[in-house]
Amino acid sequence: MVRSLWTAATGMIAQQVNVDTIANNLANVNTVGYKTETNEFKSLLYQTLQTRTTTANAEHKPIGAQVGLGVRNASITSQFTNGALLESENATSFAIQGKGFFAVRGNDGQTYYTRNGEFNFNLNAGGGLALSNSDGLPVLNTNGQPIVLNGDYVANRVTVDASGQVCYPDDQNNPQPIEGMIIGMTQFQNPKGLAKEGDSLYSVTVASGQPMNEATNANLEKSVIRQGYLEGSNVQVADEMVNLIVAQRAYELNSKAITTTDSMMDTANNLKR
Repeated sequence: MVRSLWTAATGMIAQQVNVDTIANNLANVNTVGYKTETNEFKSLLYQTLQTRTTTANAEHKPIGAQVGLGVRNASITSQFTNGALLESENATSFAIQGKGFFAVRGNDGQTYYTRNGEFNFNLNAGGGLALSNSDGLPVLNTNGQPIVLNGDYVANRVTVDASGQVCYPDDQNNPQPIEGMIIGMTQFQNPKGLAKEGDSLYSVTVASGQPMNEATNANLEKSVIRQGYLEGSNVQVADEMVNLIVAQRAYELNSKAITTTDSMMDTANNLKR
């Protein structure tokens, strides 16, 4: 009977993590480039009460008797479906249609990846314009180098086409590509294996596989960049509210199992009286 106490306790712990995950999804419903996360569960060990034995007639019983010992959280998986395109007044706002990621260089010199295209041009020490994210981390081009324009360019006249090519108007106001200035797009064999670093950034892991450059890999379906738009969160509020209700009910049922077990143990103890 005590087994049910621990089993129900594991259920309450697992559902608490589930509620935490749902709460994080709802908290990031307006976060640019955020990908909704789902909690996955797996059963714990099983205790064998009776093995597959034979009957009195020496016939094999088809099944034995095993009782489960609870549940635990197996993984929290990000769902990399595209979010809705949100119009932005910022000319350096970019949304990705496809499987690609922007690449930025962190303060530690490592490369990180993001779907958040809320960028800006910052003045660097040499007076040039460096395309950076909201935290000032430089955005990388297809060669893995920061996108830096010299001081002759005016930020609000810079445009980017669907392939990520940075352009600047000529004397006839026709956009002309700037050599070597193409926003890099990176894909992964298993994006769900990326490690979440916070600030909408991801880092490479063994599970994600090595980054694949769209500019050099002809086998990849090229992503499309939309200037003047941002990719909204793919969190579905209605689905999350339903998931929250289901998690709450599961938590209540596990707590009910604990109180029921406690009541049964109290009844057994009172048999001596």
